Amino acid sequence: MKSYEKLLANNKEWAAQKLKVNNHFFDNLAESQSPEFLWIGCSDSRVPANEITGTTSGEIFVHRNIANLVVHTDINLISVLEYAVAHLKVKHVIVCGHYGCGGVKAALSNDDFHQVLNMWLREIKDVYYKNKEELELIKDEKDRLNRMVELNVKEQVEKLAKTSIIQKAWKERGAPVLHGWVYGLADGQLHPLHTIQPNTTTIDPIYIYDDLK
Repeated sequence: MKSYEKLLANNKEWAAQKLKVNNHFFDNLAESQSPEFLWIGCSDSRVPANEITGTTSGEIFVHRNIANLVVHTDINLISVLEYAVAHLKVKHVIVCGHYGCGGVKAALSNDDFHQVLNMWLREIKDVYYKNKEELELIKDEKDRLNRMVELNVKEQVEKLAKTSIIQKAWKERGAPVLHGWVYGLADGQLHPLHTIQPNTTTIDPIYIYDDLK
């Protein structure tokens, strides 16, 4: 059996198991979705949102990219954010990074990854530059990388608070809560790092939008 054929076989087995537990499992999913969470995670294959949170289909709306970045010019990310917040009306947005992130590690190097990846990793380099004084005091390379992962997650959560999408939702319905978590590959644990409650952010006033409609 070829590798991709194994995926198809696994899918049939998974679907059969779901129907054994609940005959209407797929009927219910086909009707609609009403997730409580938007998950912005890393594309790393070792960090599957549903599996590590013990949730099932329909519970988490997911967007993943290299190093779990919130880039204001990324139409993919912004469209997912707007759909989840304005239409699905999620109650929580979670940015989840992971220790040992390859994207963050690459950004801390001076290697040339060619133009597209260089542009993407530049976002992480800016986080490093912003926190350079703290990071350069950390002599152990692994510890420095892991601290950078944490700082990157915090920065992305702050970026969410700077969007008109989030600010409008805060004004209209007092949600969602923004969370920054880090997943430990070595222990399988999620570590809450940063939380912003609606309308409590301390971002500079230049990022606040007036007369949101």
